[in-house]
Parts: sequence; C-alpha cells; structure tokens
Amino acid sequence: MRFSEAMGRKVVSTSTADTVGKVDGFVVDPSTRTVLALEVHKAESGDVLRWADVGSFGVDAVTVVADDAITEADDQVTALLGKDHRLVGKRVLSTEGDELGKVEDVEFEPGSGAVTLLVLDRGEVAGVRLRGVGSYAVVVTAE
Repeated sequence: MRFSEAMGRKVVSTSTADTVGKVDGFVVDPSTRTVLALEVHKAESGDVLRWADVGSFGVDAVTVVADDAITEADDQVTALLGKDHRLVGKRVLSTEGDELGKVEDVEFEPGSGAVTLLVLDRGEVAGVRLRGVGSYAVVVTAE
C-alpha cells in the first residue's frame, strides 16, 4: 500500500463502530524503517495513532479497538513529527553523496508498517536502504 492511497482513510473504532479520525500523515522511524505512528485529524482524543495501536489497516479503513487509542504525541513520536521528517517531496541522496531523485510516494506493508519502497521521480529505492530523514534530504545506502 502507498502513503498516497492511505491518506484521508477513516479511522474506525471497532468497539463503537464510529469514525474517530482520518489519516493525515505518516511518522516514519528511519532507524527501523517502519511507520511508527499515523498523524490523525478530526479526532477528539489527540492527533497521533501509534502503529502498535492499529487493529488493522484495510483497504477501506484503519481500525482501532478503542477511541482513546488516538492520543497526543509522546517524545519519541514528537522527535520524528513535522515537515523536516516527512519523506514525500524530499530529495534522496545516497551515502556516497549521489542524488537519486525526489520521493513521490512510499510503499509500506499494511500488516507491519515496514517501509518497503521509496517511489522516486527517477525510479525506485528499496525500503531496506533507508538510513535517515532530515530537513535537507532522505539518505539511503548506496548500491
């Protein structure tokens, strides 16, 4: 699944069958190359849904067991939140300093949150090559 496909997806509580928010972004931990949390808007209880609290990430909705799974960001999530840490739109540099293109989208495994592929304007880079994300660029291991 790609980030672009998942944006705007409803977050639904399985205990109340109510929509409790919508996916508004992804918080990626480059050290583990996984989605750490989802940014959620239109939620009453907070603005972050940690990946560990996702019941399932389906084609039509993201499910959570309880409404209060959406919370305020803790220190770990806060450190990776915001424009400086978003992958989409950033230039990609290899560890050898070569520019490979610009991130247009990101593929991830809906079951685990693992980043599987960076889709660039000039090709693709396997998610296992992701090393870091900063205000200037996304860094990947050189081939």
